[in-house]
Amino acid sequence: MNLAERIEVRQGDLTEMDTDAIVNAANNELQLGGGVAGAIRRKGGPRIQAECDEIGAIPVGGAAITSGGNLKARYVIHAASMQLGGPTSAQSLRSSTAHALRIAAQKGLKTIAFPAVGTGIAGFPLRECAEIMLRETAKHFERPTSIEKVSFVLFDKDALTTFDEVLKELQGKRAKPN
Repeated sequence: MNLAERIEVRQGDLTEMDTDAIVNAANNELQLGGGVAGAIRRKGGPRIQAECDEIGAIPVGGAAITSGGNLKARYVIHAASMQLGGPTSAQSLRSSTAHALRIAAQKGLKTIAFPAVGTGIAGFPLRECAEIMLRETAKHFERPTSIEKVSFVLFDKDALTTFDEVLKELQGKRAKPN
């Protein structure tokens, strides 16, 4: 499998992505406060928070799906990598990324866009985030899935460079015979 055909790393505004779903770097209370969640709330409108309120709290490491409200994306998948006001851990990031991909596949979605979950307000290290999220995505593609393309839409040049480097390393490891 060629990861380069299925995983895209790009700089941009996640809330402007015209994909089946975008992923929110969420807290387990599904409160759309600052950072990525705040941008989703502002551009997507109050419907997304209202749907989150109906769902209620979810486990850290879990994920939930709502409509995309006024966004171009049809859905928002809320990947809860932290408690409200708490940090992101490697395990919660791994689990919430895998869960978001499973939800997208269960819905039959073809395209999904992620931010660098946990690296903003939660303060998770960028390189470790890239390693975990890209590894989980590659692992997801080892099984049958409806997902055709996963985009990592990164806000700044540093994040773009880091995700790009990690993706190239991951492709290199997968290309070598065992």
